[in-house]
Amino acid sequence: MTNGLIKAKDRDTVIQSLQAGVVPRRGQHLIQVGRVEETKAVIRDLDRIAEGGSAIRFVIGEYGSGKTFFLSLVRAIALEKKLVTAHADLTPDRRLHATSGQARSLYAELMQNLSTRTKPDGGALPSVVERFVTSAMSEGRDRDIDPEAVIRERLAHLSEMVGGYDFAEVIAAYWRGHDSGDEALKASAIRWLRGEYTTRTDARNALGVRTIVDDANVYDQLKLFTQLVRLAGYSGFLICLDELVNLYKLANTQARRSNYEQILRILNDCLQGTSVGLGFMLGGTPDFLMDTRRGLYSYPALQSRLAENTFAVNGLVDYNNPVLRLGNLSPEDLFVLLSKIRHVFASGDPDQYLLPDAGIQAFMAHCSQRIGDAYFRTPRNTVKAFIDLLSVLDQNKQITWTDLVARVNITTEANPDLLPAQIQGNGKVVISAEDDDLASFRL
Repeated sequence: MTNGLIKAKDRDTVIQSLQAGVVPRRGQHLIQVGRVEETKAVIRDLDRIAEGGSAIRFVIGEYGSGKTFFLSLVRAIALEKKLVTAHADLTPDRRLHATSGQARSLYAELMQNLSTRTKPDGGALPSVVERFVTSAMSEGRDRDIDPEAVIRERLAHLSEMVGGYDFAEVIAAYWRGHDSGDEALKASAIRWLRGEYTTRTDARNALGVRTIVDDANVYDQLKLFTQLVRLAGYSGFLICLDELVNLYKLANTQARRSNYEQILRILNDCLQGTSVGLGFMLGGTPDFLMDTRRGLYSYPALQSRLAENTFAVNGLVDYNNPVLRLGNLSPEDLFVLLSKIRHVFASGDPDQYLLPDAGIQAFMAHCSQRIGDAYFRTPRNTVKAFIDLLSVLDQNKQITWTDLVARVNITTEANPDLLPAQIQGNGKVVISAEDDDLASFRL
């Protein structure tokens, strides 16, 4: 159990986020339970990235099972290991591959959410570039040469990579702005790195470069940025992408296939070790992975690489597989989770607990009877109901927990991402006709 009082700001952040069914931005350590082996496996990945290797993981779990929370926890661990992290949710307007700006939009979101240990809430891009320039100035003083010469020397090997020459020119332009006090030039360089230029003409006028970040070169740009991160003194770069089920939901077969090809390219680079210091964590549902008609398994090259280990059956596990499945929380884990939430709700003061351990056990037994096995598989609904219970107990001192537990109404978490399947109120799944893969015909 967490010791000491919990700050009101941290307490409110955690409680309000959980009550809304979303992951809190801070204080995840206060409610972390279970997932020990999965966390150890990811820590090994982070160590490999810090040593100049690469890693990729597909974090697969049911809707509401804690994927987003797990990715958030991994990011926090990565920051402690001196990695730079970036995260984004895929949406209809943000994808890995596109032709109408959606991929550039994803890149811009990643850069917006760029985080370091000193800036864990995003917006760390200027400080990463500043740290690289400062270290070059320090080396220039030690060697008694012009810092710009040091910068160009450090970035020389980038010219062998796609887009590397212009990338190096933009960093050099930032240094010139830094050296001469030209804030506009520095701002232009940061704008370019964020992917905010939409025309090559604007970029050429501002920085003298002929390329910009666009849909076609987003992944190459991320690989270049990884090199800058390492040259700035950080251990590596971790990219977390959540809600990959939005690729599964793409109606256009060709668009879906193009995005899966991009995932294959990233997967090959990471498994072959050609991406130095770069790691990917991708979150999705079992349907996104295993559906042989629309999911990753519909692309044969991905299916062969992501196939389950045939020996990992009957309770045996393989945490070296790129696919990391988030298993069910055990009843013991769930009891600990609810106990921690009770502790946070009371701001860390055991004297302020609103219900005893017996109350938590009664709540769990009631929920288990209502929705059975799904209750352990998707804890989000349970957590929301438990916080609602605590909230009512807190504001209505005249009632006891025994009056309320039997009245808790909890339902099985329904996955809205099962498109084009539509779930009716009676729990039946009805397939919609709106699917480009099948067409009706008449002889």
